[in-house]
Amino acid sequence: MNAKEAVDLLMDYDRKKDILIVSLKGELDHHHAAEIREFLDEKLKDPSIRHLILDLQSLHFMDSSGIGVFIGRYKTISKRGGQVCITNISPHLDRMLELSGLYRILKVFDTVKHAVDWIRGESA
Repeated sequence: MNAKEAVDLLMDYDRKKDILIVSLKGELDHHHAAEIREFLDEKLKDPSIRHLILDLQSLHFMDSSGIGVFIGRYKTISKRGGQVCITNISPHLDRMLELSGLYRILKVFDTVKHAVDWIRGESA
């Protein structure tokens, strides 16, 4: 695991072959959206990364800026024929993500392991 820290946000990331797994902890708001966007875009410059899993287990707050970050990375990954998955969604983020329409384009899983297994074709 590697980590990048901001004042109210911590990002951990890992890679499993062609899957980038990013765990967001803290608050994803307009103050941090640009930093996260730049961080993810830098990682996604590697064309061998075909899938992105966003683990939201410790994300306590997100505003519309975060939705924009997710949609932009979805566009990048979908051009590669990959999937963007979100995992460990808290009840208070669930409602926002549902209303935003993100559930129509992103795959949702209870755990990172379930998302990895699904990408690998090991579960439905």
